[in-house]
Amino acid sequence: MKALLYSCFFSILFSTVYSQSIPLPEHPNPIKKRDQWVNLNGQWDFAFDPTDNGLSERWQENGSFNQQITVPFPWGSRLSGVTDDADIGWYKRTLQVPADWQGKRVFLIIGASDWETKVWLDGKLLGSHQGGYVPFEFEVTEYLKYDQDMSLVVRADDARRPHTLYGKQGYGNARGIWQTVYLESRGKEYVEDIHFTPDIDKEQVEVTAYLPQPVPIGDEKRVKVSIQTDDGAISTTIIFKEGQTKASSTVDIPNQRLWSLDDPHLYEASAIFGEDVLYTYFGMRKIGVVNLPGTDIPYISLNNEPIYLQLALDQSYHPDGYYTFPNDQFMIDEINRSKSIGLNGIRTHIKVEIPRKLYWADKLGLLVMEDLPNSWGEPEEQMQLESTYTLREMIKRDYNHPSIFSWVIINETWGMITTTERGKQYLPESQKWLVSMYHLAKSLDPSRLVEDNSICCGRGHTVTDINSWHAYLPGYEWDNYLTNLSDSTFVGSEFNYEDGYVQGSEPNINSECGNVWGYEGSTGDVDWSWDYHRMINSFRTHPKVAGWLYTEHHDVINEWNGYWRFDRTEKYTGLDEIVPDMSLLDLHSSVYISTGQNISYTVNPGDQLEIPLFLSVMSSKVYQGVTLEYQLNITNTIGETTATDFSGSININYQPWMQRWLDPLMVEAPEMNGLATLQLILKSSSGKILHRNFVHLVIEGGKEPDDVEFTSVRAKDYSNSQWSKKSWVVLDGLKVNGAGNGYFEYTLDIGNLDLANSDEVYFIVEASAKELFVKDQEAYNSDQDFMTGSRVAPSSNPNSYPMTDETEFPSTLRILINGQAISEQTLPDDPADHRGVLSWHAQPQDRKLREAGSYGYLIKVPLDTATRQRVAQDGTLKVRLETTGDGGLAIYGKNFGRYPLDPSLVVK
Repeated sequence: MKALLYSCFFSILFSTVYSQSIPLPEHPNPIKKRDQWVNLNGQWDFAFDPTDNGLSERWQENGSFNQQITVPFPWGSRLSGVTDDADIGWYKRTLQVPADWQGKRVFLIIGASDWETKVWLDGKLLGSHQGGYVPFEFEVTEYLKYDQDMSLVVRADDARRPHTLYGKQGYGNARGIWQTVYLESRGKEYVEDIHFTPDIDKEQVEVTAYLPQPVPIGDEKRVKVSIQTDDGAISTTIIFKEGQTKASSTVDIPNQRLWSLDDPHLYEASAIFGEDVLYTYFGMRKIGVVNLPGTDIPYISLNNEPIYLQLALDQSYHPDGYYTFPNDQFMIDEINRSKSIGLNGIRTHIKVEIPRKLYWADKLGLLVMEDLPNSWGEPEEQMQLESTYTLREMIKRDYNHPSIFSWVIINETWGMITTTERGKQYLPESQKWLVSMYHLAKSLDPSRLVEDNSICCGRGHTVTDINSWHAYLPGYEWDNYLTNLSDSTFVGSEFNYEDGYVQGSEPNINSECGNVWGYEGSTGDVDWSWDYHRMINSFRTHPKVAGWLYTEHHDVINEWNGYWRFDRTEKYTGLDEIVPDMSLLDLHSSVYISTGQNISYTVNPGDQLEIPLFLSVMSSKVYQGVTLEYQLNITNTIGETTATDFSGSININYQPWMQRWLDPLMVEAPEMNGLATLQLILKSSSGKILHRNFVHLVIEGGKEPDDVEFTSVRAKDYSNSQWSKKSWVVLDGLKVNGAGNGYFEYTLDIGNLDLANSDEVYFIVEASAKELFVKDQEAYNSDQDFMTGSRVAPSSNPNSYPMTDETEFPSTLRILINGQAISEQTLPDDPADHRGVLSWHAQPQDRKLREAGSYGYLIKVPLDTATRQRVAQDGTLKVRLETTGDGGLAIYGKNFGRYPLDPSLVVK
């Protein structure tokens, strides 16, 4: 970091005003930076203009600003300190420029402000800008009064207009200023921009500099470019001839150090033009398309090697700042979060990303797809003009970022549908305009891939570098879907293309996936990990699909399918309690042993089951002596887990990039009823674990544990219950729920059980707290427009059951046996995740979910001698499970939850 955070000594002159306590004090764009700059973030005077009288009343000269706002946070966000009360807002602050800046040219730069922004200095109009996502600047040199207070006023008009680019601002409007405002000092002559286009095959970089005005007739200008390498500085001079504003030079980079995900090396560079010095950086890397080795399948490549894309859709929102992050550390953490679970990239979703976040993607090594934001109107001329302008400026601003590998012009055909007499249509002329945008992007940046339309919902591609598609499915539908897709994609195919366009040799990737919209009416907040596991298993058996992009990185407002919560707290998959140390890193491993789409089977004792095995290697790394170790463990019907005799290892003929079905693993189902887990661990001869996976077997019709007697009752067969709020059953009684305070009471006939002469007697049950979710209280209104701001609770969707996270919902459970309280304990939560194996396994395949993934805790209550005697004398065991607070109670039967057991009295 220190190598790129250049000296900002001049800010010391302003230390009493612009201290490090101001928000986002770092330079907002390290890829285009000068030494002399002043951050204007912080407290500004502010006023709303709901009736749009400010201009006529000349607020830029004498307006009354009755509020304070914290810049650069959009108004309406908590971090701004201002509620969203109108479409037009006025900002005001004083500033000073010291005499030391005399003789320099001074510019005011606003990183982004939505939508129409006018700026005045001491009442003089500097200019106006339309657009909401890209930076703009005004020269203030001629208006400066050095060492004196000056009044800076900004008016932002963010009224909704159908043609403006809006994206998903319904999740939190980026109203007014939402990126850093700063002053910058430049030389009398200066470089407007500088772009680096690396060519790693020739060990060269093309350096292109831009000047703000053409070189005068008869004149010549020279810009010196210096590149810092491990072996010292390399310099070149770019010569501008008369009339030119753009000129280039090619520079050799001997002993080049490539930018990669594992070694994201950045070359620092500077452009010197007279007294002006512009600092930047770039990476030596190449984005392209190559075939997966040993196949004719095209893959996106990084540095001439295929890369299997494992990406997350990144809405890039913050709950308190919306589009704007609270500090630099948060942006660092965002990039590291993705890397920590084994992702190799993100897709910044219909938002031109904040430059410092892109900087950290460059610095830490994470790929980025950057979207052009969409409008929610129709593709008329104004929309096309704004889209064209924003695309140009986005590419211009972000050209040097090595992390960016593609530009995405349209998402799901949003903003491209025209209302006609025959209804809403995606017209051929709109498709032709999109083709022109593709070619524009390629002309502006031939070094990256361009995606015309990230398609969904029956629409297709026109001309594109990536054959992308969206699919949201239940876990059990992925195999058929991917097989059909793989069979339908080939050079010349019309599949997923609009009429008149066909597939070329573009890589085929999924660009949005998950289970969130795979169920009827979407899922709401649900355990995504089960379907995710099945989906990834399926993807890895279909190598013709060159990668996937999961929706999404973090929850946002009405989308709860993120790896993290909106506040970036953790969600828990529970994978590590199924196979020790297993995590999402295993589901994202470059070396992957897939068992196919199915991860649970119902079997009878002694059944011979073929477990399919597919080895997917998306790496050039060589590992010696690779073996697949397997172990079958079983949890019986009294909750005891033991290892079976079925274990061993298989030698794997491992090769880099191999994609191959192996011989299936033949498993004989145990004779004992219960839930068996086949653990699979892929290892190298050095002991390095390359991958972990598993399959579950639900065994029915077999034996019960030896040397044990027990009596059970089904969860739904309680003899009495009473609840303060509500009670209900799930899937005809596989699980029973009571909300609020109350109890379930079960009566078990002990029959011939010998309680007096037994070594151990205990009652066992799987139970959890039971939160009363919104869906359990009221009907769901499915008429929601989430993209533009509808709000519902996470648990309102009928399919929802909020995934286990850091926030617990505990309940105090008191257990009474034959009227006497013998135990009290806390049920920590009402969880739902991958550990709820039986809850997922029990789900009907009808695109609806019934408390999927929910499970409880194994509660074991020993009976002392006196209690045994009372029970034996009564001849029955009456167990009351009651809550003493308001945390509710759920009881799980043997076919639901985590453990294959009913409420039982066990005698050993």
